[in-house]
Amino acid sequence: MKNETIDRYSKIAKDCFWEYHFSAEEIGQLFKSNDKREKQFLFEKILLNSHELFKDMALFDKQELEAMLEMYEVPRFNKEYIYRRKNSVEYYFLDKPLMINELKWIA
Repeated sequence: MKNETIDRYSKIAKDCFWEYHFSAEEIGQLFKSNDKREKQFLFEKILLNSHELFKDMALFDKQELEAMLEMYEVPRFNKEYIYRRKNSVEYYFLDKPLMINELKWIA
């Protein structure tokens, strides 16, 4: 693994998995996993907690990211916050419409 990738995994472990004891190597294994539940778990932790959301989401394969975004249901708890983060990722990576009025360009 490259040093910058290991650094990114370490940051994800610290920012997103603060209640667990994951190492950078374990985060890397989650990204490479073929288990959809493990990948979805990783995706959700990043979506909810990452301080550098776009950098971290960019580590996923685009097709996997699209599938995980489609499967993800925004919960009632913290609904507005999570909805905005999800929509920002959809807009940035998948060219979906931006639904956050405060972030739209005024023409």
